[in-house]
Amino acid sequence: MRELACASGVDLLMEYLEGTLPATTVAALDAHVSGCARCQAFVASYLATPRILREATDVELSRVSESSLLAWLRDRRHREM
Repeated sequence: MRELACASGVDLLMEYLEGTLPATTVAALDAHVSGCARCQAFVASYLATPRILREATDVELSRVSESSLLAWLRDRRHREM
C-alpha cells in the first residue's frame, strides 16, 4: 500500500503543490508525505528544481564569448535561409 501511495502521490504532485486538489486528497497526501522520508525528499527536490536551474544558468559571458556566440548564431541563421 505504501508504494501505491507514493506512486499516486507522484501523479498528483503538480496539482498538490499548486493547491488545486480537493481538501480530502490534500489531507491524505499530507498524511502520507509527513510519514514517508522518500516522498519528503521527492517533494523537496521538486520544489528546489527551479532554484537549481536558475543558479546553473546564471552565468555571464565575457564580451569575447558573447560576440563569438552572436556571430555563430547569425552565421547559422544565414545558412538556413
